[in-house]
Amino acid sequence: MNKVIVFFAAAFLLTINSTFSQKAVSIFNGKDLSGWTIHGTEKWYVQDGLLVCESGPDKAYGYLSTDKNYKNFDLTLEFKQSANGNSGVFFRSSIEGVKISGWQAEVAPPGHNTGGIYESYGRGWLIQPEAEKDKYLKFGDWNTYRIRVVGDQVTTWLNGHEMITLKDEKIGQGDGFIALQIHDGGGIKVSWRNIKIKSL
Repeated sequence: MNKVIVFFAAAFLLTINSTFSQKAVSIFNGKDLSGWTIHGTEKWYVQDGLLVCESGPDKAYGYLSTDKNYKNFDLTLEFKQSANGNSGVFFRSSIEGVKISGWQAEVAPPGHNTGGIYESYGRGWLIQPEAEKDKYLKFGDWNTYRIRVVGDQVTTWLNGHEMITLKDEKIGQGDGFIALQIHDGGGIKVSWRNIKIKSL
């Protein structure tokens, strides 16, 4: 009897451990754009192991989306802003041309709500970080960004500091890809690296 209990207890613990020990996987290989799709005419390229987005001659919106959809996940990446640096990370999104539907975790210059959540072609800003949290952004240097989306809840962290937590029914119903954005207006350049995701 005791052996049976021990067996099932061990099996249960093994299942729990395998569930919670899933490792984050890299979704950018540092060599090319395999696994991603470009939308629009803005520039997306790999240079010295970095993923770079840069304004093109059209100075329009541009996106680089994952070929795979992600519903519940924990995403970490690093970004470095040059020039204007207005960008973002979309999740549970879809696109027609360069008209994207979904939610954006903002990446922007100082004073413009990096870490907040914006709904494109919908309700606009859903939540912005408290103003004093803007000090966590290292403009012109590497930043670590973490975005966790589970069910109807989204949490963002910038350089280890929680920026926002949001519960939203509409987000909970969403599904789709992850995408990096380059804002319109021209003069923008952002570099990315260490893009890793853990499905939850």
